[in-house]
Amino acid sequence: MNTIRAAILTLGCRVNQYESDAIATRFEELGAEICPASERADIYVINTCTVTAESDRKSRQMIRRCIKKNPDAIIGVTGCFSQVSPEAAAAIPGVALVCGNDRKLTVADRAMALVRERKAEICHVDVGDIFASSFEEMAIRKPESRTRAFLKIEDGCESKCAYCIIPYARGKIRSKRPEDVLREVRMIAAHGCREVVLTGIETSSYGKDLDMPYDLADLLAEVDKVEGIDRIRLGSLDPAAMTEDLVDRLATLTKLMPHFHISMQSGSDSVLKRMRRRYLSATALHRMNYIREKIPHVMFSTDLIVGFPGETDAEFEETMAFCREAKFYHLHIFPYSKRTGTPAATMPNQVAEDVKDHRLAILSAQQAEIRETLARESIASQPQVNVLFEAWDKEYIYGHTENFIEVKAPVDPSLSGEIVPVCLLGYEKGICICKPLV
Repeated sequence: MNTIRAAILTLGCRVNQYESDAIATRFEELGAEICPASERADIYVINTCTVTAESDRKSRQMIRRCIKKNPDAIIGVTGCFSQVSPEAAAAIPGVALVCGNDRKLTVADRAMALVRERKAEICHVDVGDIFASSFEEMAIRKPESRTRAFLKIEDGCESKCAYCIIPYARGKIRSKRPEDVLREVRMIAAHGCREVVLTGIETSSYGKDLDMPYDLADLLAEVDKVEGIDRIRLGSLDPAAMTEDLVDRLATLTKLMPHFHISMQSGSDSVLKRMRRRYLSATALHRMNYIREKIPHVMFSTDLIVGFPGETDAEFEETMAFCREAKFYHLHIFPYSKRTGTPAATMPNQVAEDVKDHRLAILSAQQAEIRETLARESIASQPQVNVLFEAWDKEYIYGHTENFIEVKAPVDPSLSGEIVPVCLLGYEKGICICKPLV
């Protein structure tokens, strides 16, 4: 029999990206060849997202595209959409397999068996109780990129924010055991990867479920000692978790990069209360300022939702003012999207779509000004920095500084995967121009 070809398509977050890499590793262990999703494959696995109704639509659309590309292929669906809506995924004609979020690796074993048995007449559904699940053991054999690798250290979320369906898709907090994390970090380093991003659904909750006193700072202290890894980054962090004690411990690490993604969602306290978030805007600002005191040249990014139910013009202005004071370098802005099954979907005073779009445009314009100001201040105060170059096109090679400022230099593919000293020269169209000092 010819080698079975498998393609994996990923929607959503960094955790999904990692899990897709782990699924690819499992396929390779079973003798399959991983191919691009643009090519004709024997198996297509779609690792789905369900964070918004639009995510569900994109998941269904991607499934149908794979079916159209090869109607004879085994189509496997996993991820958050399949966990929350398994019946909807299974009802799409052509889907052969639906696996839940606590058994993602089984999609490879089952799909390979279906190809070999040539049995795809009915859809096999394997979705269990996510709240009774343990941490699914998985690992990537080698990172897809030799520059940056994602590593899932935690799964699940127990916050139950009013707008979010993810706790029902991911279940309770579960942590990967420290020895397994460190084993995988060493493996990533052995393949020449210079940067690792430790991520999770609620990264700052790492360790809460372990049978020993061990938290995120403990894990980072050990990862910091791994030879071969030069840069450590973290996934999204809850502002409530960024205590002074945690920051003091993080400030002692040599490889943790000075960039933090703080999950704010709004800068208005009354909106945060309706969202069921666990902090106030002043608390977040205080903790960000403390981080700035302890960690030089630190930059921040965040996610914000505009047009949450009941958001008034005054509340939106509070978010605008918060962003001016917080000075985020990166801002990911989303118009609120109803998600069936969440409290926010049935809240009164839903905001009109044109109002959401208008607020998004205003906040985006303000953010562009803040970003440029911060970039020019960085060029003036710290013109020589280290950059990890990652990708290139015909004209430029692109990378990031330690504090996650995006830069570009005249193309030189030999710099890819290398950490290089550069001189920052200027800023244009959202990116810094630099000259490699090699």
